[in-house]
Amino acid sequence: MLFSKNPDLSKITCIKDLEKIGRIKVPRMFYDYCNTGSWTQSTYHHNVDDLQKLKFKQRVAIDMEGRNTRSQLLGQDVSMPLALSPVGLTGMQRADGEILAAKAAERFGVPFTLSTMSICSIEDVAEHTTKPFWFQLYFMRDRSFMADLIKRAHDAGCSTLVVTLDLQVLGQRHRDIKNGLSTPPKPTIRNLLDLALRPEWCWHMLQTKRRQFGNIVGHVKGVSDMSSLSSWTADQFDPRLSWDDIEWIKERWDRKLIIKGIMEPEDAQLAHEHGADAIVVSNHGGRQLDGAPSTIDALPRIVDLYQKLNSKTEIYMDSGIRTGQDILRALALGAKGVMIGRAFIYGLQAYGEAGVYKALSILQKELETSMAFCGCTEISQLSTEILHNYKTWIKDKLD
Repeated sequence: MLFSKNPDLSKITCIKDLEKIGRIKVPRMFYDYCNTGSWTQSTYHHNVDDLQKLKFKQRVAIDMEGRNTRSQLLGQDVSMPLALSPVGLTGMQRADGEILAAKAAERFGVPFTLSTMSICSIEDVAEHTTKPFWFQLYFMRDRSFMADLIKRAHDAGCSTLVVTLDLQVLGQRHRDIKNGLSTPPKPTIRNLLDLALRPEWCWHMLQTKRRQFGNIVGHVKGVSDMSSLSSWTADQFDPRLSWDDIEWIKERWDRKLIIKGIMEPEDAQLAHEHGADAIVVSNHGGRQLDGAPSTIDALPRIVDLYQKLNSKTEIYMDSGIRTGQDILRALALGAKGVMIGRAFIYGLQAYGEAGVYKALSILQKELETSMAFCGCTEISQLSTEILHNYKTWIKDKLD
């Protein structure tokens, strides 16, 4: 074979290593799609940088035997409190990318979330996995298509529906426009030259038939190929979205419901009132409203609200998670779990299924080791007490 199925990943020690390799292997437009934010990218960068402002208390001479990262998310046992975020075009980062990532997540013991805008379809992923996965839903004008998507997810055995609320309009992502992002890449001279430098990506992509949006093409009347799809999607994201639409979904979905894209206590309260089983404190990875606060800055006020409400709605956080220490910071501030996008995508870009599993292993090892240094052996022991500068840092967040 041209490329090894069993690469040696023993020297890969951090997510940054996977990112560097992924950047070499994947066409520029798809690497940039994953690795950039909107407008000036200030929120994209703050998501990462603001996490580093929280420092840990180092503890010593505490029995660290038997430590583990096991937890639960919505009653589901997980090997660590983490789920893979929905990422559009995952199957363009690596051929059959959604299937590979779902298999790695299942093997590791954490939930995988399939995006509406995936390359592999709901049915594709269900066929290649044995346990329920989560499905992410965007609000679109075509309500019959949405109802059909919900039914397909239900029929495929998906345990949880993740409803994304922060994409009523699309944030301007300059690099996507400049790169002429399309699925598959258009055969321009620039793209052909770029593809010539990515032989592994091309070889894998030639082995699959999945190269367009599998949840949409063939499932929407009048959309049979990519040319008709582009005009359909341009008009589909629904700016009229309201909280009444959550009730419309709940009439069609009788399993767990997560609302993603919450950044303010006012919206967190509405999610609580509308019966969300969990929310995700998320700014879409800095890809929507540039100039919004980082998610770690937004988290404390939402945690504080839910504590006052005595809410049983679980709080997750995404955007900016690159290390196990980032997970530890979010959990210490009151998140029940985190979701990761770019961190697992880098692994997928670099080494496919093995790369996703490696990314999860790295994060778990960093989380477990850092917990030990902070004097904790169980996820349930984590609190603001492990943060050195918490009181100073938190003061202006709760004012």
